[in-house]
Amino acid sequence: MPSNKLTIAAVKNAKPGMHGDGSGLWLQVGDGDQKSWIFRYRFGKRQRYLGLGSAHTVKLADAREAAHEARRLLQSGVDPIEARKAERARLELEAVKELTFEECGAAYIAAHEAGWRNEKHRWQWGQSLKSYAYPTIGKTAVGAVNTNLILKVLEPIWQSKTETASRLRGRIETILDWAAVRGYRTGENPARWKGHLDHLLVRPDKVAKVEHHAALGFDQIGTFMAELRLQGGSAALALEFLILTAARTGEVIGARWAEIDETAKLWVVPGDRMKSGREHRVPLSEDVIAILAKARPLRGRGDFLFPGSGVAKPLSNMALLMLMRRMGRSNLTAHGFRSTFRDWVSERTSFPAEVAEMALAHAVGDKVEAAYRRGDLFEKRRGLMDAWMKHCAVTPKIGSEQAA
Repeated sequence: MPSNKLTIAAVKNAKPGMHGDGSGLWLQVGDGDQKSWIFRYRFGKRQRYLGLGSAHTVKLADAREAAHEARRLLQSGVDPIEARKAERARLELEAVKELTFEECGAAYIAAHEAGWRNEKHRWQWGQSLKSYAYPTIGKTAVGAVNTNLILKVLEPIWQSKTETASRLRGRIETILDWAAVRGYRTGENPARWKGHLDHLLVRPDKVAKVEHHAALGFDQIGTFMAELRLQGGSAALALEFLILTAARTGEVIGARWAEIDETAKLWVVPGDRMKSGREHRVPLSEDVIAILAKARPLRGRGDFLFPGSGVAKPLSNMALLMLMRRMGRSNLTAHGFRSTFRDWVSERTSFPAEVAEMALAHAVGDKVEAAYRRGDLFEKRRGLMDAWMKHCAVTPKIGSEQAA
């Protein structure tokens, strides 16, 4: 039978095996002087063993105190092992709650950026947080971010940079929602607009008018194209390609040679790079085919039509903005040329609106979509893009085109 009371000397000189101290506390001795404290007990029909630590670090008195606490839990109907697990989980949660807002922001972006097709969108997400949010709340525990801190971030730029501030508020709200779902914070979201910040900040549309993408007048496009063709490099070819195809920036800078069929004069943009998520066919005019001929020598830098400075990397969408800035056209945006194209179709041609909308890859309804699948709208769009090419080649104030 085990002894009912160990002594310090007995602990030091214990031989391999189990040595009892009474009331469930045991000293377990292994080979090589390995000694540890065990509390043995029965909970329900199960025999259980609770480790209390190494005898080399846990003193006999401390082991007896730990065993006493375990017996107290048993008397209360609590399993000591499950109680320990619950306490560890609580401590882990408390540690997690100390994640900073910046750490949560980085984690959110890492988890979602793969689904953001637009490079500019990805850049703006991170940059707005780095510029305006992180200096104020970046090092704050995410669970401690409150309304006063949100206002400290937003108020300095709410009236001077209203659109940026409004988007930043939405991004902060999203990160805090993500943190709440992950269990890193509790309570209401202090960045919520409706029913919360709308009582503290003036509505964005009351501060500044919404600024649309700057667009060039369609009667000026010929002059712009002539200036553009004097520029050199991949960015100039990409911008000319973008204008003549009425495509979006992300669709163009991500274009690969495998998507091009020069014989059929066709560009097939895969759905994963389209805003709609659906594959889009683009007819290519003769001038676009000529652009491809100029871009062909660049294939040594990878499969992208318009490669960036790095090997096998596409152009940055900022490259197009920088190009227009060098041309003295910093008032324009690449996306604005889609508006130029749409205005020209409405004002100077007789092409149906749905043909123009399909050329822009806008949703235009089930019936038109069905017609597109049969191919008749595609051929009409080819005629439209050929007419657009001709218009882009004329100088200002030349007579308008009429298309059937």
